[in-house]
Formats: sequence, structure tokens, C-alpha cells
Amino acid sequence: MNIKTLILVIINSLIVLVVAVLSFSFYNQFSKVLEDRVLLQLNSIKTLKQIQVENLIKAEWNDFLDSEHNYKNFDSTTVTISDSIKNIEGVFDFTPYHINNETSIGFISNSGEETKIKILDYNKIKKILLERTGLGESGESYLVGKDYRMRSQSRFFPDNIPYTMLVKTEGVINALKGINGRGVFEDYRSIDVYSVYSLIKISNLKLVILSEIDVSEVTMPLKTLKLRLIALTLAILLVAVVLSLFLTRFITNPIKNMQNSLRVMAEGDYNQSNEFIKNSNEIKEMFDALANLKASLQGAVKFSDDIGKMNLNTDYKPKSSNDLLGKSLITMRDKLIEFRNNEENSRIVAKRMLVDGLENERRRLSRELHDGVGPYLTSLKHYIENKVENEKKKTEMKRIVDDTISEIRLMSNALMPTSIDDFGVGVTLTNFVESLKKSTDVNIDYEDLTKQDSTNITNRQGINLFRISQELINNSLKHSEAKNIRITLSEFDEFISLFYFDDGIGFDERSIKLGSGIINIRERVEICNGKIEINSTTGNTTFEIELPVEL
Repeated sequence: MNIKTLILVIINSLIVLVVAVLSFSFYNQFSKVLEDRVLLQLNSIKTLKQIQVENLIKAEWNDFLDSEHNYKNFDSTTVTISDSIKNIEGVFDFTPYHINNETSIGFISNSGEETKIKILDYNKIKKILLERTGLGESGESYLVGKDYRMRSQSRFFPDNIPYTMLVKTEGVINALKGINGRGVFEDYRSIDVYSVYSLIKISNLKLVILSEIDVSEVTMPLKTLKLRLIALTLAILLVAVVLSLFLTRFITNPIKNMQNSLRVMAEGDYNQSNEFIKNSNEIKEMFDALANLKASLQGAVKFSDDIGKMNLNTDYKPKSSNDLLGKSLITMRDKLIEFRNNEENSRIVAKRMLVDGLENERRRLSRELHDGVGPYLTSLKHYIENKVENEKKKTEMKRIVDDTISEIRLMSNALMPTSIDDFGVGVTLTNFVESLKKSTDVNIDYEDLTKQDSTNITNRQGINLFRISQELINNSLKHSEAKNIRITLSEFDEFISLFYFDDGIGFDERSIKLGSGIINIRERVEICNGKIEINSTTGNTTFEIELPVEL
């Protein structure tokens, strides 16, 4: 094999190998990132629709319980319900009992003199599930009953009655077992889909909610990318062959000149030595250029591999203003950083909505206990005082009612202290700590440095600060064996500071598995855009939390 052929083989093999490795690495990493992002997006859509459906059913159920009239939308000729079911109060799936198997979610109440029954308007659920924002061309969300039959309209079979469609897929089977998850499997159309699923369970109602999108739609960009990478590889190979043929002329000519110079020198003519040195320098520069090319491609491959592993903090500088590959990789990294930041913001917003929903539900339950049950007990106490003549019984009954009122007041205050809305978190923590001192030997010292008259602490921040303090104190009392606890809540112009200290046994974040309490604290700090620093040693455990002032 002559040197020209050898150079052609080596150069083109190196270029093909590097381009193939780079393309394969980029394709694999991109496909993994795409699949993860699709499943995360589907999970967000499924979670949103699940919350909407659950809130709708719960709201309709509460309205049904509060209503004092019978509902006229229940037709016993179209929905046949046995007496055994009518005697059970709650939310039911009446679809199997409907004469036309139309989706029917119903409510039964036996609280009055007669049984009340209501069928939920199916169009309300249909409107939620058929909203397809973020689901592409082939995505859909739907409900399935525990009999593996569909309970919501299929967007692919709009004329079919949902109940007639059997959906015994992997997702439905897992969800009915109480397993929430995601995966790729065949749907009810026998088409491979990306799917996320979970179980909706309200009273006697059990439904599976799924959000899915066809694999073919998701992988369409991958197929396009694959074709482009193949075309790019072939184009690079073609260009490389043409260039290598052109370059070999410049490489072999100096070698031939070198050969001629050596032949002249062998004949005793040394005058051509300068030309030999010149040719040798050109060959050296050529190999130097090849080494630089290799180094450049190694840097690009390493950078693309770092991006594929989502190590987006890595840096890379294009070799020049014409380095299209380097610019493209940097642009891809910037787009992934932007996408990751958007995902992080969406995750925090979703977490904030869940926490706010939990606190609102606690506030509602607290109000129900305080405003609903409390007056009845007070009325009962007045009745005992005025109607019961036996003094011994009256005293005992009044004591029981007073204990009950006190217990309900404690339950209501634990769910949502009324003072937090009226007087702020500072006063609420003061009352909470004072009540704890009556039931524990641990010395608890609380210092309130908030601005009582002109505070900038929002209600949401106040609730989260109160819950964080509750969690920290409970952890110390249960696990730390502490003798002293010190808490300081300070409010400054630009931030709010919560400092917590106990002298317990401490814990090591690196060697122990943290419980949900620490996780909840971190999540509440995160949704308030705050910072937390934890330091724990024996006899000195501190939590320093800072939340920005929301102006």
C-alpha cells in the first residue's frame, strides 16, 4: 500500500469514527432526555387533571350534602340501583347500572328522612379530560373503572359509548393495585404509548386516570434527527474524501521532493539540503494540524457527552467564529439550561399549589369545627344549665361538654390557628410555644422580632413559617432528647429570618436517612424562594432559614 492510499484510509477512517461516535452519543443522550421530559410533562398534565377531577367531585359532593332539596336529575328508569346500595352513603360509579351504560357518577345521602340521589353532570368531567393542552396530536387523558371499562370519552372513538371499550392495559392494572407510575406499553388501541397513571379514590368511587401520547409522535423528532445525522455523516464523508484526495497531493509532493533530495545527496550533491529541510517542516506542520484537529474533536465530544449527562455547568469555547459545531453545541446547552430552569419553576409552582391547597383545606376544616360544631356544644351547655335539675348530673355533663369544647378548640387551632390571619405569625408562634410549655419539661425560649404594625410577611409565608416551626419543635421533642430549645423570628427590610437551636443529640445528614419532616421543611422553604442552612452536632443543632420579603 502506497503512502497516498494509506493517508486516505487513515484520515477518512478517523473522521468517520469521530463523527459516528459524536452522532451516536448525541442521539442516545438526546433520546433519553426527550423520553424523560415527555414523561415528566405527561405526569404534570395527569396530576393537574386528577386534581381538577377530584376537586370537582368533592365540591359537587359537598354541595349535595349541604342541599336541603331532592335532585331531579336522577331517573330510576334509566339508572337501576339496588336497595342495598341506596342504604350506603357516599360517592358511587353507577355506570354499570345505567340502561345505556352512560358514564354516571352519583351521590347517595341518607342523612334525612329519605334517601337523596344525584347524578353528576358528565359534561363537567368530559370538559376537563378533553382539554388537550400539552398533549400534542395523539395525546389524551381518560378515566377507567375498576371493571377495566372506559368511563370518559375517547378522542379517537368519539361516537363510541365509553363503557363499551375495554381498557385492560398495564397502567390500569397497576393503578388498581394502588401503584402510581409511568411507562411505555400498548394502550386500548394496541398502539405503543408513553403513559402515566394513578388511582382516584373518593368514598366508594375508584377510577384510574391516565395521560398518554403515542410513541410514534414522540419519536418523530428522533427519526428526523437520525436521518439528518446519517445525511450529515455521509456529507462529511464525501467532503472528507474529496479534501483528502486534494490534500494527499500536498502531502505526497513534499515526500517526493524529499526522496529526490535524498537521491541527489546520495549522488554526492548536497546542495538540495535546504529544500529537504523545508519539506520536513511542512510535514511536521501537517501532523501538528492533525493533532490540533484531534484535540478539537475530543473537546467537542467531551462537551457533548457532558451535555448528554445534563452536566450543563461545563464550559466550551469555539475554536473560531467559523466553528459551527462548537456554536451549535453551546446553543444546545443554553436551550437545555433554559428548559431545565422552566421545568424547575413549574415544579416549584406545582408544589406551591399543592401546599396552598393543603393549607386551605386545613383552614376550611378548622372553620367547620369552630363555626359548625362549637355553637352546637355551646347550645348544649346552656340547655344543661337550664333544663337539667339534678345538680350532680348537671355538673358532670357540663364538665364533659367543657372538655369537648376545649378539645375541639385545640383541634381547630392545630389545623389552622385563627390568630395567624388576625395577628400574624409572630403572635401565633408565641401562643403555640406558651401552650407547649404547659405540657413539656423542655425549656422553650421564643423571641418575636417581627414588625407587628407594619409587617411585610405575607399570609402564605406566615403559614409556612408556622408549619416549619411546628415541625422543628415536634422533631426536637420526639427525637433529639433536647433540654433547651431557642427560636428567633426576625423581620428585616429585605428578608425574614427564622433561627432555631436545640441542644439535643443531633443528626448526621450524610449517614442517616432523613425523615419526611426535614423534607417537608426544605420543600416549604423552596416554595417560598428561601434558603436553608442546617448544622447539627451533639449538643448544638441549628436551622437558619431566610425568606425574601415579597413586595
